[in-house]
Amino acid sequence: MKRRQFLALAAPPRKKRIACLSSTYHVRSHSDNFITRFLEGYWIHEAHYDPPFEVASLWIDQIHPGDIGQRLAAAYNVALAPDIAGALTLGTGQLAVDGVVLVCEHGNYPHNEKDQHLYPRYEFFEQVVNVFRRSGRSCPVFVDKHLSYDWAKAQQMFRWSRELGFPLMAGSSVPVTFRRPDYDPPRGLVMDSALAVGGGWVGDGGIFHILETLQAFAERRRGGETGIRAVRLLKGDEVWKAEKQGLWRRDLLDAALARQQKPAPQRPEEMKATLGLIEYRDGFTAATLALSGVSDYLAAVKPKHGPPQATCCYIPIENSNNFSMLVHAITRMIATGQPPLDVRRTLLVTGALASLMESGHQQGRRLETPHLTIAYKPPPQSWYAPGEGS
Repeated sequence: MKRRQFLALAAPPRKKRIACLSSTYHVRSHSDNFITRFLEGYWIHEAHYDPPFEVASLWIDQIHPGDIGQRLAAAYNVALAPDIAGALTLGTGQLAVDGVVLVCEHGNYPHNEKDQHLYPRYEFFEQVVNVFRRSGRSCPVFVDKHLSYDWAKAQQMFRWSRELGFPLMAGSSVPVTFRRPDYDPPRGLVMDSALAVGGGWVGDGGIFHILETLQAFAERRRGGETGIRAVRLLKGDEVWKAEKQGLWRRDLLDAALARQQKPAPQRPEEMKATLGLIEYRDGFTAATLALSGVSDYLAAVKPKHGPPQATCCYIPIENSNNFSMLVHAITRMIATGQPPLDVRRTLLVTGALASLMESGHQQGRRLETPHLTIAYKPPPQSWYAPGEGS
């Protein structure tokens, strides 16, 4: 055996390299919750995972007054890129990384009249796709939270991933965090309805968390996901009128609230309330409820036979370990090319969210959503963190 061949066999395999794109990077920002875990490793319950990849580059759009991204880049010998293309090409002119983590949450970006935060996720993503096109190849991409505030932009992001054939995953930490108690509806469960409850953040970023949590449970109903027919957003007294009209189930709210880790002192009727009514194409109906006094994310399902089942999607405030299982999913996607979470769930929720915000802007008008004919099958077991969490 020649010496060069021997050295090649003896050398450890090169770690995959990732490019991290950040809107802004300060303590407890989403960039900190994702990118710092790729630099330092992470815990899931009692198991520790070393950094899975080499963070080859970091690009930051806005430098926060309390920025930690630049200092972490220096400490871990990560190249600070001048632009998105530079982060992906590492000075070679061609794609030079094995994965892209796009975290566009937090930062000084405007809101519109619908209370949508106009994060430029689409614009950042388009620059990634442009590098893929010039390079003639691509790599897996993760996008934090919903794909875009705008349905047309979100749909285009999904289409680019299919056109160029790269794995795409998106979403938030809430559906994949620890569940107290551990409850995953069996796939194919015959359900009457479902409800997800969250706090009083009723901009699109807050409603997204509740809506995505709902979808993680509703998608497991018999027949799988077929898409959403119509949505409606109601506020204040209209929320409780809708309950009296049978448009959502109070027994599901009671079951969900019973799983609170930090029970609210007020009755639900005493809180500010925002309700999302979701009509699915197969006739299933469900709802999201934002209550100002609630500090947990809760989900409840009513099986056809039996009492409501509910759980808390637990957020460990002290260490943000709700993000670790999502980082673990990104790791799996980049390592294998197979996303553990179906991006069609995020695409459907993105579209439903945009329509809900429009409904709220139109004073609670019911909006039909023929564009949300998005079908997929959930996995045999949902992807979420094991154990109670800490």
